[in-house]
Amino acid sequence: MNDYKLNIVLFAIPFFAVSVLVEGIYNYYKKYDYYEPKDAVASLSMGIGNAIIRQFTPWAYLPIYFLLYENRIFDFGTTVANIFTREQLPIWILIIFADDFIYYWFHRASHKCRYLWASHVIHHSSKKYNLTTALRQTWTGKIITPLIFWSWMPIIGFNPIMIVTMKSINLIYQFWIHTEIINKMPKFFEVVFNTPSHHRVHHGTDIIYVDKNYAGIFIIWDKMFGTFQMEVQRPTYGLIHNIDTYNPLKIATHEWFGILKDMKFKNTLFNNIKYIFEPPGWSHDDSRQTIEQIREKSTNS
Repeated sequence: MNDYKLNIVLFAIPFFAVSVLVEGIYNYYKKYDYYEPKDAVASLSMGIGNAIIRQFTPWAYLPIYFLLYENRIFDFGTTVANIFTREQLPIWILIIFADDFIYYWFHRASHKCRYLWASHVIHHSSKKYNLTTALRQTWTGKIITPLIFWSWMPIIGFNPIMIVTMKSINLIYQFWIHTEIINKMPKFFEVVFNTPSHHRVHHGTDIIYVDKNYAGIFIIWDKMFGTFQMEVQRPTYGLIHNIDTYNPLKIATHEWFGILKDMKFKNTLFNNIKYIFEPPGWSHDDSRQTIEQIREKSTNS
């Protein structure tokens, strides 16, 4: 199987680059505040690092996926020869929804488990919202992401090449929704698909917006599982506690060091484990608060 089948994100890079340039020029001439040069450079640096890592990580999962695929429950008739043919179109339609459904739950878990958040927080660390923010991607997520989220797919019968390709397609789709230039899409589109308006909510730090709209391609999952929030005002972007750095290395690792800092010898083993797997903001002595605690306090005040 040709490399481009597995690394199609790399072939989208020229489109990413042109889009960022056009948006940046538009922002400059309209005198909008969507861009900050140092922030944009930091985001692009994170994207370059992620692209380099992405060259290797798809292959790392494939042996495990293929091992599971050998014991699949259903046989969809997918072969190396016909995987990208019209014959497999119904299977591609199925996997679009299956992959996006799993992405929703993985994304949601990444906001509720600090171990996963340590990689995902990078994407939320910019106080600006533009197409470079879409490229502000983790350097560690593809290494530590638990296979359990996607491992059921080859067991069901989805070909591993399809799985890896679909994950890339999902990521490419999410590029264009990182913009403030597009206000609203047509109503029928907003109802079904993730859009710039929906995803701006997800990047907001306003209490009404935090931990909402986890969608990848389809916003329907948020509506089904109670995490949907309509955009009612321009969000305040960034983190609850911003890191205030443009250093890519610090951006990539700050939460991992934060976890290590919280895991002290004087803590019990149980508490140290909880610092890894409890939601961001959890502390054994309530010196900090999770977003749910903050939301509850805001509601009761």
